[in-house]
Amino acid sequence: MSETGIRIEGLKKRYGHGEAAVDALKDVNMTVAPGEVVGLIGPSGSGKSTLLKCLGAVIEPTAGRMWLGDELIFDDGWKTSDLRALRRDRIGFVFQAPYLIPFLDVTDNVALLPMLAGQPNAVARRRAAELLAALDVGHRAAARPSALSGGEQQRVAIARALANQPPVILADEPTAPLDSERALGVMRILNDMARQYRTAVIVVTHDEKIIPTFRRIYHIRDGQTFEEAGEGRAL
Repeated sequence: MSETGIRIEGLKKRYGHGEAAVDALKDVNMTVAPGEVVGLIGPSGSGKSTLLKCLGAVIEPTAGRMWLGDELIFDDGWKTSDLRALRRDRIGFVFQAPYLIPFLDVTDNVALLPMLAGQPNAVARRRAAELLAALDVGHRAAARPSALSGGEQQRVAIARALANQPPVILADEPTAPLDSERALGVMRILNDMARQYRTAVIVVTHDEKIIPTFRRIYHIRDGQTFEEAGEGRAL
């Protein structure tokens, strides 16, 4: 992988036309290195969700450029015709709720994406077992999601996000429903996994418990980003 995990230049997103137009993103610039976890903070309506949807190839920006790893994915237009494959193979998502499939066991929840990408079942399940063990939920591999605690479910969701070894993970309020100990545990895991797999991670959060853990923070206000150094407290 190149020395850029995520790179965004001059990103803009406009909704609507004419007098009804709204500029949700006006001039977003951001870089996240492989192995780095960066915070994205801003008030409601500031553009956080729009930025994450653009970077996750869920909605199309109006202008600008975006790279994932060494791949230019957007340059005033998508550079690939298969956005579903881009999301599946190049981007890992972690949400506030784990969104695990209730009728699949933990292993199959993690192995599903690699299987859909064409990996043999045995290879995908072996990868799932390795990730679950690394995240200290290997002993829950055969359990259904309903049998797991909230913290365990979120660990499984992180394993799923890493299953295809994407260069990027986008985490949207991943600690919001957790208490302080479990929230810091999730951040410890994200940092460890980022370093181990050289993954660039953006964490959108309002959670004051985890903000001191970031070494770098991007604030987004009125559709523009402003970088500042974080405290980077040890986890």
